[in-house]
Amino acid sequence: MSDLQVIQSKIYEIRGQKVMFDFDLAALYQVETRGLNQAVKRNMKRFPSDFMFQLLSEEWEILKSQFVISS
Repeated sequence: MSDLQVIQSKIYEIRGQKVMFDFDLAALYQVETRGLNQAVKRNMKRFPSDFMFQLLSEEWEILKSQFVISS
């Protein structure tokens, strides 16, 4: 699988927006998820207001069940 295909496989559509999870972005940049999130929080002015959002627990449960099915 090419690098582009790997990245494309990590893009999901949630709430009508194409998104990547923090843990996938962290892996892409070879940093810890916690470090990525801390860097974003320290530099919030650099990002648009809609740059990130947290999933509702119901949304996460639906996605987790889709991961199991796709595996």
